[in-house]
Amino acid sequence: MTFFAPFEYEFFRHGFFAAVIVGALCGYIGVYVVLRRMSYIGHGLSHAIFGGAVLSYVMNINFFIGAGVWALLAALLIHRISNRRWVGADAAIGVVTTSSFALGVAIMSTYRSFTRNIEAALFGNILGITTQDLWIVALISFVVFSALFLMRRQLLFSTFDPEVASAYGLSTGKIDLLFVLLLAVTVLASTQILGVTLVAAAMVIPPVIARYLTRQFHSLLIISPLLGAFCGAAGMFLSFYFDISSAATIVLTAAGIFVVVEVAMLAGGGARRAGR
Repeated sequence: MTFFAPFEYEFFRHGFFAAVIVGALCGYIGVYVVLRRMSYIGHGLSHAIFGGAVLSYVMNINFFIGAGVWALLAALLIHRISNRRWVGADAAIGVVTTSSFALGVAIMSTYRSFTRNIEAALFGNILGITTQDLWIVALISFVVFSALFLMRRQLLFSTFDPEVASAYGLSTGKIDLLFVLLLAVTVLASTQILGVTLVAAAMVIPPVIARYLTRQFHSLLIISPLLGAFCGAAGMFLSFYFDISSAATIVLTAAGIFVVVEVAMLAGGGARRAGR
C-alpha cells in the first residue's frame, strides 16, 4: 500500500484536511489559552457544547447552528459570572458546563433514537465529515485566525500585564470577552472532529511542546499551529493504517511528541550538568 493510498477514499480526504485545519487552529489559539492559564475554560466549553449538540439533534437543527448558539451563550455566561468578585472563574465554569452537560444527558435519557449521533459528539466523527462540514470548519478557522491576528497586540498586552494594559486605556474586559467567544467558536469547529472529550487536549499539548522549543512569543504562534497541523495529519494516517479512533490517535500523537521532547530536554539537562 502506497503512502497516498488513503487519499483514494473521499472520507479520508475530508477527514485529513479537517484534522489539519483544526489542528492548526487549536495550536494557534492554544498559545493564548496556555499563556493566560485558561486550559480549564477550553475543557469546560467543550463539555458545555454537548448540551447544545443534543438539542440540535432533537430539534433537527444543523449542528453548527444549534451548538454554535449554545457555545456562545455558554461563553457569555462564563465570562459574566467569572467577573463577579465573589465568584472565581473556575466556579463559574463548573456551574455552566456541568449544568449544560447534565441537560444533554437528561435529554439523551428521554430521546434514545440518536445514540450514534451523540457518540459522534462525545468522541468525534472525523470520518463522517461532509464537504459542507469541511467548508464550514475552514470558514470558522479563517475567521478565528483573522480575528486573533488583528488583535494580537492587545491580547499580548492583556495576557502578560493586564493591570498596566488597563492603565493605558485598553479595555481588558472586552478583550477577554472577545477571546472567550473566539475560544467557544474554536471548540465548536473542533467538536465534530475530536469530540467534546478531546478538544482541550488539542489546544493544550501543541503549545506546551512549543514552549519547550522556544521562549519567543511570535515563534510560539508559528511552531504551535504547525505542530497541531502535523499531529492532525500524522494521526489520520496512523488511525487509517492501525484502525484506531482518529480523534484519539491525533491526541496520542501529540502526547507522544510531548514525551519525546520531555525526555530529550531531561537528557540534555543531565548532559549539561555532567559537563559542568
